[in-house]
Amino acid sequence: MSLSRLSHVEIDDTGLPAPTPEIEQERKVAIFDLLEDNSFGLPVREGRETPQGPFDLFLSIREKRLVFDLRNEAGAQVAEFHLSLGPFRQVVKDYFQICESYFDAVKKLPPSQIEAIDMARRGIHNEGARVLKERLEGKADLDIDTARRLFTLICVLHFGG
Repeated sequence: MSLSRLSHVEIDDTGLPAPTPEIEQERKVAIFDLLEDNSFGLPVREGRETPQGPFDLFLSIREKRLVFDLRNEAGAQVAEFHLSLGPFRQVVKDYFQICESYFDAVKKLPPSQIEAIDMARRGIHNEGARVLKERLEGKADLDIDTARRLFTLICVLHFGG
């Protein structure tokens, strides 16, 4: 097991609307998938000792900012960074719209059309992961699959209910 990983993920949705059953299910699946396979480390910074993982991640929105609170296994905070939600707004909105289209399509369209919508959904999801990796540059090192799973969590946190 790599030490550069997340071993626990918790979402603090205090003050946000209660999640719908669908959002709650997405959250559970995303956390499960993320904990099963992820790569997440903290980069070396100007001569300071780099905390080693595994890390517990507490993800929240505070003062309209996305907050990554990282702790070691003993519960001590090792890093915290705040990201503006602005760069995520459009891609999160696009992602939710395409997901709605996908779920509607599954009910009534032929497989070829469902597949086309699903490809578009994956493309938007990849764009969200790219934005996240870009925003975390210099703060955290993560692979694209971890970024994709974290983007899903940002979506469910961002849109709450």
